[in-house]
Amino acid sequence: MFEQCLYFNTTSLARQLDREWTAAFKPFGLTPSQAFILRVVLEKPESFQNQLAREMNITKPTASRVLDGLERLGLIERRQSDVDAREVQIIPTRKAKGLRDGINSASGEVTKRFKKLMGASEFDEVVGKLRGISTSLK
Repeated sequence: MFEQCLYFNTTSLARQLDREWTAAFKPFGLTPSQAFILRVVLEKPESFQNQLAREMNITKPTASRVLDGLERLGLIERRQSDVDAREVQIIPTRKAKGLRDGINSASGEVTKRFKKLMGASEFDEVVGKLRGISTSLK
């Protein structure tokens, strides 16, 4: 019935992927959204909140809610920018830095499982196509 429906098939896939990454990040007490934003913050310390929202392809309010959760967990600090008082910089805490290798490894293990299941070249091709579609819809 929905063989040709992009919405149904991508949403179905997203639910399945969400379950996989939820399980991967559960030992760290993080949701997939929190873990992926934290990974960006750890790679790009002092990022602006607006930059994070754009990079993650989420709205500013969604980014704010995820960052609120990370702040409650003691994983980030928000600081007013010295450059632009309207901007808030996101700083990873020492606690967050201690999680870096673990969350990167957990995510890598999920990716490794999917590459084994699908084949590495097929996996890379699918991810590339999805990124291309996402970019073209912006």
